[in-house]
Amino acid sequence: MRVNAGFSRLLRLPGVWVRGVQFDTDRVVVTLALRRRRLLCPVCGYSTAHRHNRQQVESVWRHLDLGTWRLELRARLRRLRCPRHGVRVEGVPFARPGSRFTRDFEQLVAWLATRTDKTTIRRMVRVDWATVGRIIERVTGDELDPDRLENLFEIGIDEVSWRKQHRCLTLVADHLRGQIVWGHEGRDAATANRFFKEIGRSRSQAIEVISLDMGPGYAKSAREHAPQATIAIDPFHVCALGNRALDDVRRGYWNELRQSGDPQAARRFKDARWSLLKAPPNLNEDQARTLRRLRNAGGEVWRGYTLKEALRGIFAPGLTLADVTILIDRFISKATRSRLRPFVTLAGTIRRHRDGILHAIRLGINQGRTEALNNKVRLITRRAYGFHSANAALALVMLTCGPITLAPPHESHA
Repeated sequence: MRVNAGFSRLLRLPGVWVRGVQFDTDRVVVTLALRRRRLLCPVCGYSTAHRHNRQQVESVWRHLDLGTWRLELRARLRRLRCPRHGVRVEGVPFARPGSRFTRDFEQLVAWLATRTDKTTIRRMVRVDWATVGRIIERVTGDELDPDRLENLFEIGIDEVSWRKQHRCLTLVADHLRGQIVWGHEGRDAATANRFFKEIGRSRSQAIEVISLDMGPGYAKSAREHAPQATIAIDPFHVCALGNRALDDVRRGYWNELRQSGDPQAARRFKDARWSLLKAPPNLNEDQARTLRRLRNAGGEVWRGYTLKEALRGIFAPGLTLADVTILIDRFISKATRSRLRPFVTLAGTIRRHRDGILHAIRLGINQGRTEALNNKVRLITRRAYGFHSANAALALVMLTCGPITLAPPHESHA
């Protein structure tokens, strides 16, 4: 078998002939020629038989490595004049527009990015991390399901931090499919308005339930664009506010100890934070011992802890809507009379969102799935710390948690 014919079968690239193969010290260079005679615009697919001119230099693409050798594809392409996009180099069937990598190479990089860290990808495929980000953006834009915003009935809107300095992404999850279907940088009402504007008025009015946290921005946008939807306040965020209130009480007491002139006592009490915030079954021996000492000491910190645990118990499995209604009213009353400022504030917040919390219990819809996705998103963003643009981070999120099905190249060609 001739070398050209052998590489043609080996590469399995659509729509090309292998014209030559050159072996260099660290790479194999394969020269290609397109089979088709008509020229295609790489952006819109406009087809013409008329050639504007021919490139003076060869175009180069990186393909999957051949053992330890880099594999490069080269071809001298033609240029056409598109009515919409002007003079362009013709598109090729084995690579995306504007890319210098083949589709198989980009599919491998994207698949690895959903499963491993950036250092592994860089060393394995021998590209830099910025290039990985651009590849992920291209693959996501090409593979993302265009119908993902259809038939949205039960959704959750939440934010997740993707970088330091409070840089966040707003993510919209479809509860029924268990997938993230939309995202954008920001975490305010304007960002949520962008989502509702994109799906349109008719699809906004088809939404039946929206699960939210207790922030004012998303709720304002939801009431404005989907007034018919039931707002369900996520119990997870209610418990998170309880933890925050307890931590405020703990911090205030810690500051009092610092000012009392006993730095050792303040230092010992600072270590009690996780004993107070963690669920009792998750405490280790030292934390459980610290919690027993706090219980014996009593005072504001222990009262705050009992309120936090009472709030967490409201959402225990197996309770009916009537049980939760009674318990949440009791908590509001007890927290209001606790004389602990953070819990008095918390009681007012829960009172304002009481109906939404009860809607979540009644419908059995909350941010559980959204938070599960967000936990995966947080892992992704930590793994993708090298990304410097929200678009690249969001593309990786959609690639991992969105309506995209990826497989390694050898499975796609099987």
